Amino acid sequence: MLMTATIERLADATAVVTVSGPMTQGTSLTLADSQVRAAIADGVNRLVFDLTGVDYVDSAGLGMIVFASGSLREKKGVIRLCGVAPRVVSLLKLTKTDSFLPIDPGREESLAALKP
Repeated sequence: MLMTATIERLADATAVVTVSGPMTQGTSLTLADSQVRAAIADGVNRLVFDLTGVDYVDSAGLGMIVFASGSLREKKGVIRLCGVAPRVVSLLKLTKTDSFLPIDPGREESLAALKP
């Protein structure tokens, strides 16, 4: 199964990246990464990664999220993750990235937490 990602732009410089399939190194991840970087460059400063459809993330996938987090932090922005599978939560805890990547149960909770 290939990874797919869509970016939905919302009001107030907010966007939701909905990912499905494994976030692993490859063309699909590279394309998603370039779309996320373009959105941030275009003014998005509040970003939700909806990982409801993701059951596996490798180091490249995690790197994409961490890079987005750093880019947003530089712009005084915020990132949140939602719908994170237990296996992916384990990876976040193992790498200690859960300390700066806030996790919410669902999209609505993440969006509510981003309200200015």
